[in-house]
Amino acid sequence: MNSVDLTLENFQSVFIETSKEKLVMIDFWADWCEPCKNLMPILDKLAVEFQQQLVLAKVNCDEQQQIAAQFQIRSLPTVMLVKDGQPLDGFAGVKTEGEIREFIKQHLPAPEEALLTEGLALYQAQDFTGALPLFKQANELSPERHDIQLLLADCLIELKHVDQAKSIVSAIPLVAQDQNYQSVLAKITLAEEAAESPEIMALEKALAATPDDFDVKIALAVQYQQAGKAEQALELLFTVLSQDINYGDAKKHYLDILASLPEGDACGPLYRRKIYGLLY
Repeated sequence: MNSVDLTLENFQSVFIETSKEKLVMIDFWADWCEPCKNLMPILDKLAVEFQQQLVLAKVNCDEQQQIAAQFQIRSLPTVMLVKDGQPLDGFAGVKTEGEIREFIKQHLPAPEEALLTEGLALYQAQDFTGALPLFKQANELSPERHDIQLLLADCLIELKHVDQAKSIVSAIPLVAQDQNYQSVLAKITLAEEAAESPEIMALEKALAATPDDFDVKIALAVQYQQAGKAEQALELLFTVLSQDINYGDAKKHYLDILASLPEGDACGPLYRRKIYGLLY
């Protein structure tokens, strides 16, 4: 439903309930009003264009005099925007389609807000894989918003892409380094400390002693991946594959890591090109 005739019977539903979910644009008109008839097709068209965010409510002022009186309508046509049961803005007379479109857009949430809301719901449900692309899209739409950057970095940490999170956080200026920034920075520090596990340290020691041992390289690469060090894991595996493309599970681990990289990860294209160079 993107258009409705507003009456006393549905006034509560439209003016209060519907306006909690969408912007309601009320068109006050009458049959005898020629400018009203010129304006209505424009409003109908825009109601379809913005149907995800807006509902058009039409008030025939001859038939719904109580509603017109309640809003103190003095001239026709009059258009009013309502949100959460409260009038936001309005105009009287006829405007062009472009003018009304801009009038509507001024009161719609920014595109990144819808992505942010959806992403936060998934993040709070610990669906970090689902939240990540939404935060990325929101960041692309509004790259100056550091709150979105911090949410993106936080999500990357949860998915063990610590290096990418660190890169985002390092670009945030001093003026924006608030409590949320400090919290994400602390998570990065903890993640980096956790990455220095006894298993990793033991395998690194073994590799230093036997630098040509493919099995140690593969085992260490697996540990690196689990610790969020995807680039280091890929580099180790590539040293194996460049000498023996079919050695053990090296190729499988390599391709699995590539598939797990978040969209936009800088090392993805590089290591895809490297493996394609060996395969083809």
